[in-house]
Amino acid sequence: MAYLFTSESVSEGHPDKIADQISDALLDNFLAFDPESKVACETLVTTGQVILAGEVKSHTYVDLQQIAREVINNIGYTKGAYQFSGDSCGVISLIHEQSKEINQGVDRGSKEEQGAGDQGMMFGYATDESENYMPLALDISHLILQELSLLRNENEQIQYLRPDAKAQVTIAYGDNNTPQRIDTIVISTQHDEFMQDDSEMLAKIKKDLIEILMPRVLKRLPENAQRLFDTDITYHINPTGKFVIGGPHGDTGLTGRKIIVDTYGGKGAHGGGAFSGKDPSKVDRSAAYAARHAAKNLVAAGVAKEILVQVSYAIGVVEPTSIYVNTYGTSKLGLTDGQIAEKVAGIFDMRPFAIESRLQLRNPIYLETAAYGHMGRVPRKVTKVFESPYNGKLSKEVELFTWEKLDSLEEVKTAFGL
Repeated sequence: MAYLFTSESVSEGHPDKIADQISDALLDNFLAFDPESKVACETLVTTGQVILAGEVKSHTYVDLQQIAREVINNIGYTKGAYQFSGDSCGVISLIHEQSKEINQGVDRGSKEEQGAGDQGMMFGYATDESENYMPLALDISHLILQELSLLRNENEQIQYLRPDAKAQVTIAYGDNNTPQRIDTIVISTQHDEFMQDDSEMLAKIKKDLIEILMPRVLKRLPENAQRLFDTDITYHINPTGKFVIGGPHGDTGLTGRKIIVDTYGGKGAHGGGAFSGKDPSKVDRSAAYAARHAAKNLVAAGVAKEILVQVSYAIGVVEPTSIYVNTYGTSKLGLTDGQIAEKVAGIFDMRPFAIESRLQLRNPIYLETAAYGHMGRVPRKVTKVFESPYNGKLSKEVELFTWEKLDSLEEVKTAFGL
């Protein structure tokens, strides 16, 4: 049966994403100077204020205020007109030491026996409807806002853009469960008040986004996705009217409030745990990455067209309490989902320390995850530089988005006889 499906994304200047980026920047700095740090940092941003809270167990010290200010400035909140600026906002830290009662369930004499940092269930999902095995509506939503951010920073073709923005894409699917066309695109972008007449200003914004932004987006899409765009797309550009007041001045931001944007845009499932600000002993984060890694390699190997992997844990317990697989009836093998799950458990070691080691998660790799999704990104090696008044300067080469690597294909194919 034909249907419509919608996903949304938000820009790096959205208040919740500012909070996520600050939390992950703090995490990266702790891990850079002490890879064994245990970190759970939460951030709240509002008009002229940043509040940091959470628990940290580390042998290093970092300049929390300076890190937060650098993140805010790098996003683009540098003007007094925004009522929120990295140079002028107040930064209050309420961070304290991690509870010893939580830590005793995680740290063990042998790292291999490290227990899960919490109970709960985590999901990974993959589909073959896009080149990066992500739901297409979310993929396009992310891409729209990435290009909008590039336009803002270029400051040439469109000069009135401010950092806060959201995008939403609705795709029409056919009876065979494949994308047929783009039905609706919604974009709300913060902007300067550059005309006295609001109707003329909004018309200018709509024209620019359709005629300048969208062609750039299409150029970055593969040909099969470009074919979904036709002249019948419904565009809603700043549908509520002008959007001058935005960012933390217009809406308070909190870490972990965009978990669907961070994952699969409503496809598959989500266990409810946020990612940003958490070190990899927190399985909310690490096991969600491991489940995505498994799902992506399974789909890429040809096990099924679409796969959901769930893994669950008990706090302080080494082995996962369950591994579940759902292929949504798209399995290409004569196996039940339960039989596939048994093989997945044999291929992918889901013990917390095994995940940390396999995906190299004790590295400072997290700031880059905190905007435009944790999944579907391109793995790459970069050199990151960290500077601390307490520890000096450190340069470190790290690999980003290791859970997106198709490095288990041969093992999967062997296990399933593909």
